[in-house]
Amino acid sequence: MFYQFYEMNHAALQPARAYADAVRMLYSNPLNPLSHTTWGRSVAAMAELFERTTRRYGKPAFGLHETVVEGRSVPVQERIVWSRPFCNLIHFERAVPAGRRSDPKLLIVAPMSGHYATLLRGTVEAMLPHAEVHITDWTDARMVPLSEGRFDLDDYIDYVIDMLHALGPDTHVMAVCQPSVPVLAAVALMEARGDALAPATMTLMGGPIDTRRNPTAVNLLAEEKDIGWFRDNVIMQAPWPAPGFGRDVYPGFLQLSGFMSMNLDRHIIAHKDFFMHLVKHDGDSAEKHREFYDEYLAVMDLTAEFYLQTVETVFIRHDLPQGRMKHRGTLVDPAAIRNTALFTVEGENDDISGLGQTEAAQGLCSGIPADRKAHYVQPAVGHYGVFNGSRFRAQIVPRIVDFMADHGRTRGRAKPSRSAGAA
Repeated sequence: MFYQFYEMNHAALQPARAYADAVRMLYSNPLNPLSHTTWGRSVAAMAELFERTTRRYGKPAFGLHETVVEGRSVPVQERIVWSRPFCNLIHFERAVPAGRRSDPKLLIVAPMSGHYATLLRGTVEAMLPHAEVHITDWTDARMVPLSEGRFDLDDYIDYVIDMLHALGPDTHVMAVCQPSVPVLAAVALMEARGDALAPATMTLMGGPIDTRRNPTAVNLLAEEKDIGWFRDNVIMQAPWPAPGFGRDVYPGFLQLSGFMSMNLDRHIIAHKDFFMHLVKHDGDSAEKHREFYDEYLAVMDLTAEFYLQTVETVFIRHDLPQGRMKHRGTLVDPAAIRNTALFTVEGENDDISGLGQTEAAQGLCSGIPADRKAHYVQPAVGHYGVFNGSRFRAQIVPRIVDFMADHGRTRGRAKPSRSAGAA
């Protein structure tokens, strides 16, 4: 019922939001003489701040309509090339000149952790000049009818394997944050089976491979509670009239509340600064605030079974680094990976996935030759800076592109060992 009350509160505030929006338009209209005064701009700013902090933010659009390839601007079109009830695979199709050499195929696996895949808009934009980019567009669980069945961590791994099969040989995979564990598991399972469509390279960025290393506040919370606490306190039923009405979900607004509370002072200051930018008529700074929070405050629900299985497997029991993670009864053995090259990336100031948590994959993937593994720590960035921002574009992207180029050529694949085949 808590989720239903949350929805009712949103609905109850709708008249106040409409009134605030009308006030904003009145006091920001240039035909109104008061809009040119500090008092008028203050009224408009207060009205906009109220409306923005009480609205429900819808799913944003990627809005990537062009990119630059070899110095030429080319149009980009989104196309769904694979679809399942809980995910669509989007290809950002570039209109490159006919006859031009093919760029590598890149599968970006976006986090299923409360935000939409558009949180990686900057990641996609930065990689478009260098690759045929595909991204997982996960579906809000409250929008999936109960008739479509369950979706858990095992299903997530199956989806990744199916997408790699759909994209074909010599595909590169990039996992940002949460999907680092299921992507590593998927590649390990593919290599253990001798699957010829295992990716050429695997890039893991800011992911919780081993959260025992340098644990953050998020990790410590999970270790303090048992899985029963999470089941009793954060799992709710999707409310009416959502298509997924009755589905057990982990609501996105709870995840958002947790993230914001970690840096509450920063968010309060940001909104205070936004108000002052509006009063001072600093349109550029105000627009940057809108763009960031339009994305950050747009959240989606996760299925309860996926959330609980992930919390228990990754954050409470640490199954992968302890060598006991299973996928539908089959042991996941990262040492079975022998052909896929591995690149891990971390941020020096990451407060979500601490330093060393992603690097742990290097030791787990002992079957990969040393000359096909690399690790990079980006100085002076937090979690978000690992996959977005100026330092990401200038210092991380070139390293990923070079790593893909060095290890992405079609090679004769080593035969799986007996132990890998048995796994």
